[in-house]
Order: sequence, then structure tokens, then C-alpha cells
Amino acid sequence: MTSAAATLSSPEHAVESSAPSRVAELQARIRSMQATKLDSKLIPTHPAIAGLLPGGGLQQGAAYSVDSSAMLLMTLLAAPSAAGSWCAVVGVPEFGVEAAGHFGIDLDRLVLVPRPAEQWLAVTAAVADVMSVVVTRPPKRATDSSIARLAARLRQRGTTLLVLGNWPQTEAMLSLSQSTWHGIGDGHGHLSSREVTITVTSRMTGRPRSTRLWLPDSGAVVRRSDTRVDDTRRYGT
Repeated sequence: MTSAAATLSSPEHAVESSAPSRVAELQARIRSMQATKLDSKLIPTHPAIAGLLPGGGLQQGAAYSVDSSAMLLMTLLAAPSAAGSWCAVVGVPEFGVEAAGHFGIDLDRLVLVPRPAEQWLAVTAAVADVMSVVVTRPPKRATDSSIARLAARLRQRGTTLLVLGNWPQTEAMLSLSQSTWHGIGDGHGHLSSREVTITVTSRMTGRPRSTRLWLPDSGAVVRRSDTRVDDTRRYGT
């Protein structure tokens, strides 16, 4: 089925900052098509990550800082997208549509704004009015007043914001470390899987929570690893 937003999900039809009318048009169309909001204040979150987060998942109306990992980002988008949520990615021109589809992200409900330039904050706020999940990568730090206004809009709309990089007043920070690739033997073979430590740091929980993940495993599936976090000192970074 072809939707109004489907044609905007590909790079050649992505919303550009030079066309604010396109954003307004997109808002109007998605408001008429957007699914009913979930009764829960949590959005669907990958089970391997949900348990690390305050409240047991990503919360509606909250902001999170996320490491600039394409696989982690797509893992976070896949579950809400599969459940029917609209998602937007702002200021990440290298975000791959083909890879997103492979991760299970519904491209008919995905909007890309690859190069908002100086209008990144205004575009992020605009799409947050109608999207369930918005990813943004700020090219520079926003003012405290702008951040406060955006936070109020997120709470009002129930939109979850994933910020690539540092962001003040976030619900939690998701970071990756101890990344280990598997598949290459003694100078031969192919990279087939990657094992990482994901750590969630939050003011609510105090002590950081960590676990080992396959991101992905040899079957291209993201899942929890049996390796203990304490054992990662034996692996390369």
C-alpha cells in the first residue's frame, strides 16, 4: 500500500529545510493517518534493551541520548515502527533506507530529513508534533530556552526523542563499549557478528546498568549475549 509519507521516506524525496511548506503538508497528512496513541506511556522497545531502561522501556514524551551507532539506532526504531508508530530521522544523511527495512522498520511510516542545516531544531520540533519517535543529531548545542520548549512539546504530544550525542535533561543515556567482531579466523573469513556492551545511565536508577548484546548475531538478529559484562575485559574494544 502506498501512503503519503512513503514517497518521502526515500532520500530523493526527503523533506528539505528549504521547503517549510512540505513540512506543513506532511503534518496535515500524518495527522489524518496517524494511528491511535498507545494507552501505555511506554513505546514498544526491544526486549534486550527494555530491561536496562528506567520504567522498563522508552517512555512517551521523554528524550534519550544515544551513541551514534546505526545498528543501535535501527534496533530502537524497529519495535515501535513494527507496532504502527511513525518515525522520523533528522540530520542523519547516512541513514540507510535499505538497512532500515532489513531491520524491520516500516518504510511507509518513515520520514527522513537528511540535511536540515541551521533549521534542525525547528524541523525536529515540527515533526515531533505528528511523529511518535523522532531521531535528531544536533550540529551544535541549542539554547536552554529552546531545549525547554522542545521538552514541553514532547510531553504534550507524547513523542519520544532519540538524540545522537549528548543532550541535557535526558531520561537516560545509551552507550556502547567493548565491541568485538566475530567471523575472521587466521587472516581469512568474513565479519559475521558483533558483540557489544550496552550501558544505560540514568538519574532515576543511579548506578549504570549494562548487558552484552549481539548487535547482530550471525543470523542478523539482535539479542542478548550469554557473555557476562564482567568478562568483557578479555575482549578487544
